Amino acid sequence: MAGPARRRKKPSLAEVARIAGVSISTVSKVANGGVDVSDATRERVERILAERGYVATRKRRGSLIPVELITRDMYNPLTLDVLRGIIDAAASTGLDISVSRYPDNAPDHRWIDEIHAAGRRGVIALTSVLDDDERARFRSHGLEVVAIDPLNRPDESTTSVGATNWAGGLQATEHLLGLGHTRIAMLTGFPEAMASRARVSGFRAAMAAASIDLDESMVLDGDFTYDSGLELGTELLRRPARPTAVFAASDLPALGVIEAARRLGLRVPEDLSVIGFDDLIMAQVSAPPLTTVRQPLDQMGAVAVQTIAALISDGSPDHALHTELATRLVVRGSTATPAG
Repeated sequence: MAGPARRRKKPSLAEVARIAGVSISTVSKVANGGVDVSDATRERVERILAERGYVATRKRRGSLIPVELITRDMYNPLTLDVLRGIIDAAASTGLDISVSRYPDNAPDHRWIDEIHAAGRRGVIALTSVLDDDERARFRSHGLEVVAIDPLNRPDESTTSVGATNWAGGLQATEHLLGLGHTRIAMLTGFPEAMASRARVSGFRAAMAAASIDLDESMVLDGDFTYDSGLELGTELLRRPARPTAVFAASDLPALGVIEAARRLGLRVPEDLSVIGFDDLIMAQVSAPPLTTVRQPLDQMGAVAVQTIAALISDGSPDHALHTELATRLVVRGSTATPAG
């Protein structure tokens, strides 16, 4: 007597794509009711899906496209600025955005399986580190991915959106040099972050172009937090030969440096010039208002939405594999000519 029938394992989209001779993106569109597939291709893919017991559970034609935004820090002002651009663009692009926190210590990557099981068609990853295993898992599920300001360098298969960090670092340093500063310290942010490295490289290029011998002890690694700026700023400003200016790779540590100066009885900008990077809302309302390099954070979010919508629609974005949006120096009250 034959035993009970074994439940057939649900095929992966990659398997169906191989059998049908089409891309994973095309199989995902057919499985999720996308309209931009030829009738012949749709019929072939649907037949293979049916033969292998694939039951689509996602939204059908005419509905919004579900996309997951994952971020490491829900409460970071940078996240909120990017999210504003994402939400505004999603309303006109036909995307339904869900927001979740990037999971820590998840070596088995089950969170990607959960995103797929929830019916998401794509993922927008904000300030994330996507490793090779995660990218392969995304591809196996037919999930499109766009990374905003990724911490690590994306591979050739990952579309990303960022800012002109090198040019911004150069411009910030040139501003301080133009005011007459030569003893300029740099707080790098995360040293392993791609944006940090680019901003530091721009800083070094400006110093070299001005023929300034850089004191390497004035280049300090930290992170993108206020506390880091407070700690490192205090250490710098207690030195006998303290800097006359500090360039921080993000606004939050720049504000921490301003607080360090206040606690030590130094005035900004009379005794110390401080410049940041991002142009978060608190940069405008700090005391004094912070000179900074503006990233178009809301625009970065909007471009990410437009890009992932194009990837889901036809597998090819309207933009280059890596899009860099221009930064801009915003001069406020925290920088001035050095005293004496």
